[in-house]
Amino acid sequence: MKVYNIAIDGPSGAGKSTVAKLLAEKLGIMYLDTGALYRTVGLKAMRSGWHEDNDFVSGALASTDIKVKFENGVQRMYLDGEDVTEAIRLPGVSDYGSRFSALPCVRSALLGLQRKAAEENSSVLDGRDIGTCVLPDAEYKFFLTASVDNRAHRRYNELKAKGLDVNYDEIKADITARDERDINRMVSPLRKADDAVEINSDYMTAEEVAKRIMAFIKK
Repeated sequence: MKVYNIAIDGPSGAGKSTVAKLLAEKLGIMYLDTGALYRTVGLKAMRSGWHEDNDFVSGALASTDIKVKFENGVQRMYLDGEDVTEAIRLPGVSDYGSRFSALPCVRSALLGLQRKAAEENSSVLDGRDIGTCVLPDAEYKFFLTASVDNRAHRRYNELKAKGLDVNYDEIKADITARDERDINRMVSPLRKADDAVEINSDYMTAEEVAKRIMAFIKK
């Protein structure tokens, strides 16, 4: 069977990961959470006190071991041999991941990992620049959007459900700051690919978004 890829881009908190997982399950293909790779770099930066200098981080990455493993169909992230799948979801890590993802050396280091996985397996990949940079020739491209308020509420509820003590206003401010960085960064900024289908998820469940994407694919 021919390998094919589905690219889903969009801002933080738009529901990309949830929708991508549903699609992968419905289609029986692999889901690659590319944001988890950048969060892993962010976790290392936070723990090690890295500063946002491209030359410095390039050298530090050379001695950093980042691996993606699929265990029982679930993607797990390893940092220097440690399973950090849960740690990269803690408050604060997302901000570091966003900041350091703007560095050319970080995007270059992780680009190969993403493309290799997509070449070997039919996959759903979600991120900020999948359709524009990572997989510009992906067979199917979608751009998922939602208002800042809706995205903040989703993230707040998600973290509260995990038992974390979080503040809505701080989450909203973090999402707004991430949007600003993602859109204006020099390397691979967040933008809709010219041939991507845009879907606003403000008044849709993840299941409804997945069904709409499936309908486009079947056409």
